[in-house]
Amino acid sequence: MESEHKRSWKAKLHEIIYEADTPAGKLFDVILLIAILASILLVMLESVNSIAEEHLSLLNVLEWIITILFTIEYILRIITVKQPLKYVTSFYGVIDLLSTIPKYLSLIFVGTHALVALRALRLLRVFRILKLARYMGASNQLAGAIKASRAKIAVFLFAVVIASIIFGTIMYLVEGEENGFTNIPKSVYWCIVTMTTVGFGDIAPQTPLGQFIAAIIMIMGYGIIAVPTGIVSAEYTKATGSKEKISDEEHEQLKSVILNTQCCVNCLAETHQDNAEFCHKCGCKLHHD
Repeated sequence: MESEHKRSWKAKLHEIIYEADTPAGKLFDVILLIAILASILLVMLESVNSIAEEHLSLLNVLEWIITILFTIEYILRIITVKQPLKYVTSFYGVIDLLSTIPKYLSLIFVGTHALVALRALRLLRVFRILKLARYMGASNQLAGAIKASRAKIAVFLFAVVIASIIFGTIMYLVEGEENGFTNIPKSVYWCIVTMTTVGFGDIAPQTPLGQFIAAIIMIMGYGIIAVPTGIVSAEYTKATGSKEKISDEEHEQLKSVILNTQCCVNCLAETHQDNAEFCHKCGCKLHHD
């Protein structure tokens, strides 16, 4: 009887911590995100000398409170799964650990508390809360388009590098050291900055010929920005066009797959269909009495 009560307690806690479909689970994750944002804000404020000098003690106390809360959360995540090592070595497990230990390390190594900014990575959990996982297909298409374009983009970037070297060398010969172009690498750096329309302004051509060449490079820069965008867009259009060719039956099957935040207590697998009773990966039962 006691073991059943313990299993029920762990199952309920697992549902709150790992899933966002229930009101309690969603509230837990929202509070967690607020705590993460608050922690990052505290680190940012502490880096401002005027604020740190006046409120260092308060900032330190608040940061310790949040760190202790994250520590408790991390421990609860470990004890509510059947295979704790899977969580510890998972992506979120590593991020959760890295976002918790810097404050403790600051007791030994000065300055490491700033690493709590890694907690920003935990904001990725917003995908679970807002159920954005169902829209990951669009991001996969974009990633596929970029991957399909990698050869063309690589050739394009190689051509840009060659052009930068050529124009940079020309500017070195035209302007010379007296105008800031002290060597070819620095001239190539100026050419890249100008061609990408960044324009730091730390180096600028002074001669009429150099300014004419710079104008040509600037105009080329607008075309250079547009080319990779067009390449990826063409591949993306091709990918979405091929997707539209699927049959009506396949389209209905895709529509019927509705993702949620159910998380397997055994293997931590997600992306289960609604109303699924067993994990699609390990076969463990998802709902516990």
